[in-house]
Amino acid sequence: MKTKKNKIVKFQDHLDKEYGKRGTSRREQYEEGYEAFKLGIMLQELRKKNNMTQDELAEKCGTSKTYISTIENDASDIRLSTLMRIIRQGFGGRLQLSVLF
Repeated sequence: MKTKKNKIVKFQDHLDKEYGKRGTSRREQYEEGYEAFKLGIMLQELRKKNNMTQDELAEKCGTSKTYISTIENDASDIRLSTLMRIIRQGFGGRLQLSVLF
């Protein structure tokens, strides 16, 4: 009886196979979605680290709990001004962005 050997695949190779090479429409859509997901998780972790509920964060930022929840679960449509306000008013920080090529 033959056993199937697991072949270790680099994550980059997996992404290329599943979503296409960087620069293709499908891959760019995946990358943008992943970045939005990361942003939502980062905000959620910041909120929890600061021992705040979604309600408390929303009140500090002048928005709703529903909006905070939406951002944490799917940050793809967040406005930059809103993100800056959440970081500044909600957490007392400032947002710094980088562009990678």
